[in-house]
Amino acid sequence: MKFQPLLILLGATASHVLSFPLLTPFATTTRRVSSVAPTSSHIPTTPSTLLSSTSRGIDVTLGNQVLVNGSAGFGQSPAIISGGIVPPKLTEKEVRALFQLWNDALATGDSRIVARRYSSDPILLPTVSDIPRTDYDGIKDYFDTFLKLQPQGVILDGKIRIGNGWAQDAGIYEFTMGATGAKVKARYSFVYLYENGQWKILHHHSSQMPEGKADIEDAQVRNLFYLWNDALDTLDSDLVARRYAKNAVLLPTVSDTPRTDYAGIKDYFDVFLKLKPQGVILESFVTIGDGWCKDVGIYEFTMRANGNKVKARYSFVYVKEDGQWKIAHHHSSAMPEGGTPKITEEQVKSLFHLWNNALATLDSDMVARRYAKNAVLLPTVSDKPRTDYASIKDYFDVFLKNKPQGTILESYVQVGNGWCKDVGIYEFTMGATGDRVKGRYSFVYTYEDGEWKISHHHSSVMPEAYL
Repeated sequence: MKFQPLLILLGATASHVLSFPLLTPFATTTRRVSSVAPTSSHIPTTPSTLLSSTSRGIDVTLGNQVLVNGSAGFGQSPAIISGGIVPPKLTEKEVRALFQLWNDALATGDSRIVARRYSSDPILLPTVSDIPRTDYDGIKDYFDTFLKLQPQGVILDGKIRIGNGWAQDAGIYEFTMGATGAKVKARYSFVYLYENGQWKILHHHSSQMPEGKADIEDAQVRNLFYLWNDALDTLDSDLVARRYAKNAVLLPTVSDTPRTDYAGIKDYFDVFLKLKPQGVILESFVTIGDGWCKDVGIYEFTMRANGNKVKARYSFVYVKEDGQWKIAHHHSSAMPEGGTPKITEEQVKSLFHLWNNALATLDSDMVARRYAKNAVLLPTVSDKPRTDYASIKDYFDVFLKNKPQGTILESYVQVGNGWCKDVGIYEFTMGATGDRVKGRYSFVYTYEDGEWKISHHHSSVMPEAYL
């Protein structure tokens, strides 16, 4: 290669401009550097000294960094250091340990600590953001989001290069996302610079693996269901809705309305979670594509609010979004051949206790919601038939003032196709007065919105006392 000549601007206190080739691990360029550092450790700024100094090395400053040309003259790559401090030499093991420092910073969950691992003039090209991050605030902003996944990384394959005042580590790393259990491979490049007495990240480029299928196995695809199921278990509709991708489509089991955004999905689960559902996959068929995966089959839910078990068909399509697998499509439908789930006589009798427990809350809304949409209530102590939510609630607004609690004395159960019936005699103890009152009852139940509801309720006083 050809060296550029030294260009010297003389003057006792004037700035000096040196032009020389800068050899780096990335390119061979000629860099112009303003000012020779005026310290006793640097070469005097006389023409004769400068022209004869190539065998001794020349120190020049570039902003707040110093370029140190080694003793072999301008044919060597200059060291890049900060504050005029010559950096210690690194071994490959020590370079690799710099990754672990960064990884340990991730483990703190504190984006400020991570951002401080980068130099004062960094460039971060992140895995899951299109925006280059070129300062502390931009880097911190990226990790504010990324750290929610609780990432921890390990290097699978890496190549290290060590220069004079810099080091480079490039290869493939894999992250385990503690928040989701997902594993993600990516390509990485780190360039480290010695700054203010420690090695910092000057350049960090991280990119997804460009070839082949999504980096996920069949068992991991099935486990994505349990992330969703765990969200159901919290009974927090916001957490459930956040398992879905930004442009997700949900076709729910018990709603005719397609849900196509966060608000619509959350609204559905506001209601569905009242059943306290927990699911298990009975049959699963997984397909993995390039950047997507699919799990379809049959699942069964236990509704802990009422003890019912419900089977349904499901389709989940997952895509990678913001570093984790999200639900892009979810279609859930009732089993077309089975109709309403089967129910035993004992389960029919237990439906009375769900209603009785609602009475114990003294909340007329809770009681009224035990009735189906088109229910008919013929109450014990009101001549007026109650045929909708508002009128049923109105009746219990008054009746609950007695603090009633009931027990079944005689029960006769019949189970049909999509309906069941429980008729007999019950007795109430009125907590407000201590009175005991017997009555005859008829409950007819139908299956609605994933649970058994009271479609018909007729309650009457024992008639012989009035004969």
